[in-house]
Amino acid sequence: MQNRGLIKFFAIIFALVCIYQLSFTFVANKIEKDAKAFANGDFKKEVSYLDSISKEKVFLGQTYADVRNNQINKGLDLEGGINVILQISVNDILKGLANGSKNPAFNKALADAKQNQQGNQDYIDAFFKEANAANVKLADAEIFGNRTLDDVIKFDMTNAQVEPIIKQKVQESVESAFKVLRERIDKFGVTQPNIQLLGNSGRILVELPGAKDVDRIKKLLQSTAQLEFWETYKGEELGSFLVAANEQLKKTEVKEETEVAEAATGIDSLLTDKTDSTKVQVNPLFDKIVMPGQQGSPYIAYFNTKDTAKVNSYLNRSDIRSLLPSELANVKFAWGKINEKSPEMVELYALKGNRDNVAPLSGGVIVDARDTFDQLGKPAVSMQMNGNGAKKWEEITGAVSQQGNAIAIVLDNIVYSAPGVSRGAISGGQSEISGSFTVNETKDLANILRAGKLPASAEIVQSDVVGPSLGQEAIDNGLISFIIGFSLVLLWMVVYYGKAGFYANLALLVNILFIFGILASFGAVLTLPGIAGIVLTIGMAVDANVIIYERAKEELDSGKTVEEAVGYAYTWKGAMSSIVDANVTTLITAIILFVFGTGPIKGFATTLIIGVVTSVFTAVFITRLMLEWSLSRNENISFSTSITKNWFKNLNFDFLGKRKIAYVISAILIVLSIVSIATKGLNQGVDFLGGRTYQVRFEKPVVASEVSKDLSAVFEGAGAEAKTFGNDNQLKITTKYKVDEEGEGIDKEVNQKLYDGLKKYLPSDLTYEQFVTSYEGKEFGVMQASKVSGTISKDIKTNSLWAVLGSLLVVFVYLMISFRKWQFGLGAVVAVMHDVIIVLGIFSFFYTILPFNMEIDQAFIAAILTVIGYSLNDTVIVFDRVREYLDYNSSSDFKGLVNKALNSTLSRTINTSATTLVVLIAIFIFGGETIRGFVFAILVGILVGTYSSLFVATPVMNDTMSDKEAKKMAEFKKED
Repeated sequence: MQNRGLIKFFAIIFALVCIYQLSFTFVANKIEKDAKAFANGDFKKEVSYLDSISKEKVFLGQTYADVRNNQINKGLDLEGGINVILQISVNDILKGLANGSKNPAFNKALADAKQNQQGNQDYIDAFFKEANAANVKLADAEIFGNRTLDDVIKFDMTNAQVEPIIKQKVQESVESAFKVLRERIDKFGVTQPNIQLLGNSGRILVELPGAKDVDRIKKLLQSTAQLEFWETYKGEELGSFLVAANEQLKKTEVKEETEVAEAATGIDSLLTDKTDSTKVQVNPLFDKIVMPGQQGSPYIAYFNTKDTAKVNSYLNRSDIRSLLPSELANVKFAWGKINEKSPEMVELYALKGNRDNVAPLSGGVIVDARDTFDQLGKPAVSMQMNGNGAKKWEEITGAVSQQGNAIAIVLDNIVYSAPGVSRGAISGGQSEISGSFTVNETKDLANILRAGKLPASAEIVQSDVVGPSLGQEAIDNGLISFIIGFSLVLLWMVVYYGKAGFYANLALLVNILFIFGILASFGAVLTLPGIAGIVLTIGMAVDANVIIYERAKEELDSGKTVEEAVGYAYTWKGAMSSIVDANVTTLITAIILFVFGTGPIKGFATTLIIGVVTSVFTAVFITRLMLEWSLSRNENISFSTSITKNWFKNLNFDFLGKRKIAYVISAILIVLSIVSIATKGLNQGVDFLGGRTYQVRFEKPVVASEVSKDLSAVFEGAGAEAKTFGNDNQLKITTKYKVDEEGEGIDKEVNQKLYDGLKKYLPSDLTYEQFVTSYEGKEFGVMQASKVSGTISKDIKTNSLWAVLGSLLVVFVYLMISFRKWQFGLGAVVAVMHDVIIVLGIFSFFYTILPFNMEIDQAFIAAILTVIGYSLNDTVIVFDRVREYLDYNSSSDFKGLVNKALNSTLSRTINTSATTLVVLIAIFIFGGETIRGFVFAILVGILVGTYSSLFVATPVMNDTMSDKEAKKMAEFKKED
């Protein structure tokens, strides 16, 4: 081997770099372990301790903060935390660019775009399609040709000319939102946050490992921070309007009652009129008032929180608003901030609106905001305005002071406070938001105001919340499966190959060091599927060694010396062409998975890509260095033991002769699979259907069907499905209740309903906060929660389909180019399609029978792509041997050569499949419930893929190859 010294040097330096990078992880883990011991279960004390030493030097001149940032990043499923995908509303951005245009054709195009948006089509493309179809002239002054954009959009521009400009403006707004969110998150103080733009979709991925207060984080992310200052009306100024509105509503709102109700509201006392013995007209508006406003108060009244939507519908009706006197015609109704101490009621404010519905003063004038305490010692937010804002603030406060009204401080259409101004105009631009705040709320609010407002609303279209207790269980399970799988592979290699197997094991250990070192160096995130990818890589890593060793054994059997056999095995004509072809096909599927996958699946693809590269390097270079070192010392290497010496020798099985039987078996399995898929369907997860999923752990075993029935009643027609997940005291609960609704409080409402529906199954002392909150050592309640909106589930399904089809197409092209014949690509693709259909059929038939999760989700797609890569790997080895035999054999018996190739590579096929299956079985048994279905899919796929490479791929290639083409194949000579 040339450049032997250079390779040794490179390997040693690379190993030292990997050890150095991994040392940060060990040091950080030790410090964090000491912090846990010091805090003795007190999370706040633990965080405080770690913060106190963040700037202390703890390792090689590095501070703890540096060490923490350089350790291997653990994903949410290992660390716990929250992962969300936010969709920035392009609809809002377009409305903003058009200055809130009232043009009916423009607004209809906006609405139709959302309604008719197809598949992976971006909303903005759907909008331009609808606008063009409706002949909307986008350059008009009342749309995009307004004062804001008149420097770039001219009146005579066509829609085609306007489109790229608007797309650029939208992208700038999304990037602005990205910067605002990043600043908010950085100030929130979460360790190693990850935030990134997802292409040009207007979506932003936010990962916050270790975050525990989920409701607080969601509020932080979704708040647009649209701060406005409005003058309010006094409650009594709306009194006559409310009476008139209530009377008008009586004519249309009828309530079914068995008894006559009498309502006394404090604003007016009205008697109901009987219409018959069972129907009575009540006071539709007044009956919903809990407490009227006091004389001179800045709010109208307190209403039941559950009635806010209904009251909104009343007050927004055109016939109701027509009752407003002319001086109140532009009144703007807004709800107050819900008080956590009395969340059942909320006050309604009447703001002094105007024709343009624009606030007299907006939050754009705020230059600084700080959390503080008001005069009563309650948490508040102090704000400082710029010069223009200070001047306007002085004008507004002066006018309000004279009239005796209040100024409502409105954030995202919610009135946070409405202080009166009794001492005249306030100069200097200093203002304050006070109210029913907690300290954390004022910190977050100040953070949001300092970071700035989002240019449009942000909806959470996908979320995944994992508790730290579940993360620790995942680490433990992953570690156990890793140790067991790794140990079995090491043992097998020594038993089968003897001393050569020992050298392969050393190379395997170096391979593991390289994989983890690269993960640490690149700042890649290690997830539970990522651990599965590493363990699977261990099983596949021996493949290159197996190919080399089997080739060396063949050369020894042909009479060559050990040195000659080893030297030839490492040539392109020996084993290298097979290794390259096999690993390139696996690498292709891994890269496609990385491109189309998200979250944990991307982690799986990352480790698989790294594993493929490092496996080839260690097998080709590290193992060879050790073999040549051993040979230089005149040690005997036979590549077998006394037990395995004669295994798979002198085989002459007629694989092609049995192909018709194999075709029949495969046809039966495919037909049964298709029938099952068509009739029984697949157990599609929320990734593909949309919905909310909760993993809930109980104190005692529960009956899934009873829980489903109870929750279906609670979730008001949306239904709920509960399935045993692992142990019989743990359920996976799925519902579509309000999955596409957004806004503050929606997720909390759903969680509350879940808690209420499950309360009788939970410990009596488990509060709602304990049920939903993530904390160390959590035993019962929600361990993991996920949400996927209907919009993004369609995208996930489409991306998954493209991932599978794309990998098949790319591999077909690669094999066709590599082997110069389309028949080879066809044989491989037919075998892969055969494998995929059968795996789908097994999942369709058995998902109601087998006692573990068999959902079709993103993890399943990762498994399918792994199966594709593995099946192709097997098939390519056989094809490579066929091509090799044709190079040196002019025989016209193509069928005989193919059979010979199948028999000569059988030992490699069985060996690689066996080591991989052993590892997978270890993961399946010990890896935990979360990835059991994922591993089962790969297990089945490996078995089916091994069969198809022998009895489907090669026979199909043989049957589509004419005698004339087979002879031409012999003309293709491989070069070293």
